[in-house]
Amino acid sequence: MRRAAVLIAVVALGALSGVGAYQMVQPQATEVPPWQEIAWPFPRDGWPAGRAFRCASGICDGAELYVRAKLGFCNCERGVADDDEVDRVADIDLISPRFVAVAPGEEVRVGELLGRVRRYDLDTSDGEHHAATGIAVSRPCDLLVAVAQGRGEAMAVQRAALAFLGTQEMKRWMVAALDGR
Repeated sequence: MRRAAVLIAVVALGALSGVGAYQMVQPQATEVPPWQEIAWPFPRDGWPAGRAFRCASGICDGAELYVRAKLGFCNCERGVADDDEVDRVADIDLISPRFVAVAPGEEVRVGELLGRVRRYDLDTSDGEHHAATGIAVSRPCDLLVAVAQGRGEAMAVQRAALAFLGTQEMKRWMVAALDGR
């Protein structure tokens, strides 16, 4: 009888210490590359300037991301429905007018916003070749566009940009920008 009580006590203590250790372990955060805000590099056009970022390290080292809202610009019924619309609205042409889509686009969700993402090759004015990703997502009649470009592999730049856009800070800013604040 005494042996059974000792065995039960040992098992209970082991279980409690396991539960305690499990609760003390910090969950591993998804790796988000360190994007640093930079000045909006483009001349003024018909839309307000947005926010610009440069990736400081990791797989997107040196890539840049430009994000802005275009209020009242989207098809209110369909949202961003096709690749032609991504080509027209995603601001790729601000970086270079010499861009070519390399594949059909895909549906994407950024926070609560739905739209499309598409990869491009572009040649910059200094003769460099860059990979770029155009992202266009919408909320009823408003559009949020983002362009990521850099010398790295196109999918790596796209993944890094989407991960950064999915952070709480950026989701809060996107909602505020679409609300006109």
